This record gives sequence, C-alpha cells and structure tokens, in this order.
Amino acid sequence: MSDNESKDILRSMDGFIEKIQQLRGVMLGVSFSALILAPFAIGISLYLITHPKFLLLLEQEGDFGIILIVLLVGILVTSGIWLVTGIRQFRSLSKWNNRYCDYLKRKETLDNAITSKFHLDEE
Repeated sequence: MSDNESKDILRSMDGFIEKIQQLRGVMLGVSFSALILAPFAIGISLYLITHPKFLLLLEQEGDFGIILIVLLVGILVTSGIWLVTGIRQFRSLSKWNNRYCDYLKRKETLDNAITSKFHLDEE
C-alpha cells in the first residue's frame, strides 16, 4: 500500500467519523424530544383516565368510550416505549461522545508525536 493510499484511507475514516458526529446531533435531538414529549403524553393520558368525569363519559358513550380507552392505553404504551428508547439512546450517545473525545485526544497526541519524531514541523 502506498503512502497516498494510506492517507486516503485515513482521510476517509476521519470523514466517516465526522458524518457520524453530525448524525449524533440529530439523534440527540430525537432523544431530547422523547425525554420531553413522552412524559407529557403519559401525564395527559393519566390525568384523563383518573379524572372523575372520565368514568361518566365511558358509561354514557358506550362504543366511543371503549375506543377512547384503547387510544389512551395505546398512547401510554407508545409513550412509555418512546421514553425508554430515548433514555437508552441518550446514554448511548453520551458514551459515543466520550469515546469520540478520547479518539480526538489520542489522534492529536499521535500526530504530535509523529510530527516531532520525524521533524515534519520544520517544513
């Protein structure tokens, strides 16, 4: 493998890692939305279900009440899954960020060591 091919591979890897960092920002936004919107939806659903007039509505409306319960349970389940997924994704992104920062530090240290060892900074 020639020196230029090695540099191209390293540049490609650096570009790939930069793209992952950009996607990390988008995924972090998705995680934050899950951490904010899911508890909000769960809170509203629980408020509606525990409201005293909710039982009266169920008794008076029959089929509509059953559909309403199914929808509220669906919202609770979906929001719970979304919340757990958001927490897991946030933790994963935090770990990725820590590893990426370590990678950048090691890369900088290695670049400096190679530069000083071969006196490349004198050119």
